[in-house]
Amino acid sequence: MTDLDGISVVTEPCEELLNERQLSDYRSQREDCLKWLLTFGKNPDKVNGYAFETVRARAYRMDMFYRWVWEQEGRYLADVSHEHADGWMEELAYQDKSTAHKDNCQKAVQMLLKWRHHKHGLDKWEPDIRFNSNGSSQPRDFLTRQERSKIREVSLEYGSIPSYQSVTPEERDRWKAYLAQRFEKPKSEVTPDDWDRANGWKIPSLVFVSLDAGLRPIEVARATTGWIDTDNEVLRIPKEESSKNRDNWIVSIHTRTAEMLERWLEQRETISMYDDTDALWLTRQNNTYRSRALKHLLLRLSEQAGIDTDDRRLSWYAIRHSVGTYMTREEGLAAAQAQLRHSSPQTTMKYDQVPAEDRRDALDRMG
Repeated sequence: MTDLDGISVVTEPCEELLNERQLSDYRSQREDCLKWLLTFGKNPDKVNGYAFETVRARAYRMDMFYRWVWEQEGRYLADVSHEHADGWMEELAYQDKSTAHKDNCQKAVQMLLKWRHHKHGLDKWEPDIRFNSNGSSQPRDFLTRQERSKIREVSLEYGSIPSYQSVTPEERDRWKAYLAQRFEKPKSEVTPDDWDRANGWKIPSLVFVSLDAGLRPIEVARATTGWIDTDNEVLRIPKEESSKNRDNWIVSIHTRTAEMLERWLEQRETISMYDDTDALWLTRQNNTYRSRALKHLLLRLSEQAGIDTDDRRLSWYAIRHSVGTYMTREEGLAAAQAQLRHSSPQTTMKYDQVPAEDRRDALDRMG
């Protein structure tokens, strides 16, 4: 049996946060994880574990990560996810801590999710943000103003097809075959409603709302119809559903976005997969959108818009970072803090930098 003496399996902060049953479950999870890391973690195929001191040093940072997740979720949760990990990395990126500390935290989470991959079948984690002692601890690239505009416009074309009435019977037959594959249904069951669905407002509304509100991936997944107030052109995010879980948030959206949401809500009522859920957006597989699907969507939109993604680390957070950067530039830190739902102004201060294109314009004016 692997000896865990010298490693704090359950920390004092956890004992203060959790009830007896939660502590028992957490202790069991931690023991299983730490023993696996010591025995198999470095190279599972060769039964080669990490050094005891490596696991001991990172065990506390894993515990920090768990406690951060519980704070975000407002409850005890053992099954931490990629979305949780990416969220913590984003928060670490904007903290006034050393890159070495952030790098160690990331390595701890990578070890934890490696265990979850091998023991619980979770997919391998590819961080949206990376830290290392020789590199930057800043998040991935953000979208420029021009790129934001291109993404908006391209989202209106994404996945669209010719209208049902505008094609010949032969063309219609080919489009029916395409829609049958797209919506995973027999060709004989494709109807004009499927044409409307293909030209629907789901993706445009998701993109427009995210470009306005800087939605985190986990917020896209949690978004419900109850958040939407198109009359007042705002999102109303209850504290129990917000990522930071401290306050109710009222987030401004553009008039165009409100109109798009109205169209999507109207269309959403006609789609059977939404009959028993208040989720605002679902994938074709009837799942909520997560980091990987959103990253794929952004890269597809970027490709369609002619945005060069080579040598860039684009993820859905690039949209959020662009909101923070330009809202700070236009309206100041207080407005950016409210729009991005930051509990701490220190987090928002990291966006208080002049974008490259503005600096370039300043050089032009300087002569």
